Amino acid sequence: MVVWCAVAAIVVALIGGELMAAHIGALGPLTSLLRDYAGTPKSATTPWAGFLLAVVGITARARLGAVAAAIGVDLVFVLIRTAEGRPFTVGNGPTIVLTALAVLAFVRWDGQRRRTALRTIAFGALLIAATKISEIWLDITAWACPTVLDPYVQVADRALGSPSWLVGHALEVAGPLATGVVRWVYFELPLAAVLVAAWQLRGVTTSAWPRHYLVRTFLTLGLVGPIWYVVFPVVGPVLAYGPQGLGFEIADVWPDVVPAVPSSIDALRFDGITPRNCMPSLHTAWALSLFIHSRRGPLWLRWGGAFWLVCTLVATLGLGAHYGIDLVVGAALCLTVESVLREPDRGWDQQRVRIVAMGVGVCTGTLLCIRFFAVPMATHPLPSGIVILGALGALAILFYLTWFGTSSAESSSPASAVDQPADRRTDTSR
Repeated sequence: MVVWCAVAAIVVALIGGELMAAHIGALGPLTSLLRDYAGTPKSATTPWAGFLLAVVGITARARLGAVAAAIGVDLVFVLIRTAEGRPFTVGNGPTIVLTALAVLAFVRWDGQRRRTALRTIAFGALLIAATKISEIWLDITAWACPTVLDPYVQVADRALGSPSWLVGHALEVAGPLATGVVRWVYFELPLAAVLVAAWQLRGVTTSAWPRHYLVRTFLTLGLVGPIWYVVFPVVGPVLAYGPQGLGFEIADVWPDVVPAVPSSIDALRFDGITPRNCMPSLHTAWALSLFIHSRRGPLWLRWGGAFWLVCTLVATLGLGAHYGIDLVVGAALCLTVESVLREPDRGWDQQRVRIVAMGVGVCTGTLLCIRFFAVPMATHPLPSGIVILGALGALAILFYLTWFGTSSAESSSPASAVDQPADRRTDTSR
């Protein structure tokens, strides 16, 4: 029943998104999905990321054949586009083969093989569908929120030392190579997420599923986070204070000059096409969740998770996409969602309730401070910065103690219940 309700919700979201796109003159999710099948895909990475996640749940032989088929189909579409003079991209092959795999698993396979395959295929398809829905949601935020709160965030961000200006200037000095690396990491986050998720789910064809894995956190963050885009609309410093504001910017000063603190603050009217997708920074939330889930992996995965987190943080600030305080709220959101989902067998004990309540308090309190106390925060940056960063630091410490430290050991096995199959875990309730 839950599965069919989820399928129905996705279908309704796709159809509703398509109707809304027609109303506001944007690219709809169904139209975008159709292009993945028979046109020029909007994203080359997302179809392949969803496909690679899907084939984790099938046998090695079937996986090899599916990957070869996807590559072959992609090559055919690339040759056709090249002959017609259209842009080079990929993504048709994995979308088509993923659909064929779903039909094959549903019709021809049975038993545990069928259930496991359909589950990972559903995750892969959901990743692709969620991306299509999120794209139209970003267009809706621009249509629904004619004004943005960037002036409040920029002033409040002085409590943290205006880090977007500092990192943006540092990237300019570092040159195009450093900028290119962090830009690539920033936009290819789904690829890293699939690598971590594939490692966590590597044994599902022969053993039980882990109780908690990265896909659950990623999808939950993608569901909860964008709601705040219309509650607290922000476009980012490179648009509100930089060269990409298209005439709506307050001043073209990013990242060279930090604006002076104004005597009063008002919302800024902005264009109707720029997504209001800065608060919170979901790239920070996703990268932090990827880092957390990579901690149980081998050395290469742990180093990869740390590298992706650092580069993502540098990119979010240095490319002018976010203010520093966006990252604080994004990190707090990640730790809160992780605490809700982690170790489901543990139940809602006092420790879980405490850390979730604290996470909600940090997110809510930070947003309220930005909206109503921005000028006092800028006027007294040192104590304000200590309070903001101290609250996030306390949340992080509590998170570690709850799920990785001594208090976690009291409620789970020494190896931690997270990312471990159910039938291999110690039953500590006896």
